Amino acid sequence: MPQISTALLLKTKIVTIRDIVCSGECRHKSGEEYAHRTSLVYPYRGVFMRHVGCNDAVAEANQMLFFNAGQGYRISHPVEGGDACIDLAIDESVLAELAPKEQVQAGELLSFRRQRRRIDPRAQALVALLRHGLHRKAAEPLEAETLALTLVRRSLGERTSHAAGASAGRQKLVDRAKLVLSSDLARRWTLAEISNEVGVSPVYLTQVFQQVEATPLYRYQLRLRLARALDLLGIYEDLTALGLDLGFSSHSHFSASFKQAFGQTPAEFQRLARLR
Repeated sequence: MPQISTALLLKTKIVTIRDIVCSGECRHKSGEEYAHRTSLVYPYRGVFMRHVGCNDAVAEANQMLFFNAGQGYRISHPVEGGDACIDLAIDESVLAELAPKEQVQAGELLSFRRQRRRIDPRAQALVALLRHGLHRKAAEPLEAETLALTLVRRSLGERTSHAAGASAGRQKLVDRAKLVLSSDLARRWTLAEISNEVGVSPVYLTQVFQQVEATPLYRYQLRLRLARALDLLGIYEDLTALGLDLGFSSHSHFSASFKQAFGQTPAEFQRLARLR
């Protein structure tokens, strides 16, 4: 089985969408790769590390990453299980219209200043709607293009996304905590267990994580679980089992958390995404 498989979900004049699945066999840094065009990448399953020069980024379902045209990068998988992402490439003139000027670097090719941004639950839901709809051939091109542009606008909005700002040391600490959480989404981690894994006190960990990610550690874990639920709703018929498998205490806990994040229950999302 090849390490990477790619499925072309949509290609129009404005939008190209690919579903990329990696088995994660490469645990150490890969050889340097280059993006042929600038794209926005949305992980929806698993986790990987992206290395651009001395800048490292943990890629998981709470983040989106910018792959700038011509920019070298390396990939590694410190956590087993591989990853899966939606790669979204927008026509450059359209992307230039969508992208806030302060997020874009000066130059001939459109590229972004940062490696990543944290996205909100509604953006995660849009990723899932796009993927499920295109895989099942339920979404027509016009609908998919509209959803894709809405997703990009939301991903770049100052009120609907967040660019982490921190010293390199604090960012590395937070990234280690993210890898711990991603290694076992269903596990009911305690603060002592996570802080022990990353090698700092519980108080310091919670303070730094809040400062860097602008969200509490426990809520970050909850959103990782819910993002995984969006991925799995297409294959689970028993929603109670899905919630329990992801570490929720009951179906009501799962359903209430899902609705608070995405504005609808898991069953309602299944119907909206035409999964049932």
